[in-house]
Amino acid sequence: MSVRLTKSELQIMEALWTLGPSSVREIQESLPGAARPAYTTVQTMVSRLEAKRAVRRVKKVGNAYVFEALVSRKVAQRRLIDDLLALFGGRSQPVVAHLIEAGKLTLDDVHEAERTLRHFAKKERS
Repeated sequence: MSVRLTKSELQIMEALWTLGPSSVREIQESLPGAARPAYTTVQTMVSRLEAKRAVRRVKKVGNAYVFEALVSRKVAQRRLIDDLLALFGGRSQPVVAHLIEAGKLTLDDVHEAERTLRHFAKKERS
């Protein structure tokens, strides 16, 4: 089961994926300074992520809980991509065209995608 995460929740998850198990204070302090949310805001978001089973408490240090990610970066990325493709009726072509036009898709990326497609095609045949 994959969870749907908001942009703010993804920011919290990114902190946990980068830092590893962390307290709310450590997560809050790792967020970019200019737009850093208040401690209580981070605490609320971590509680929501816990309710969604995206994070869990692993231990208590003093009166602070330490949380770890239960959802991997890869699973979250796949969910986001699936949601994005759903906006285009499941078609990847408009997304790929935009990436090319924006200069975000290189020839190396295309060659890597071809290798991946060949690998999966081989797997399906065997």
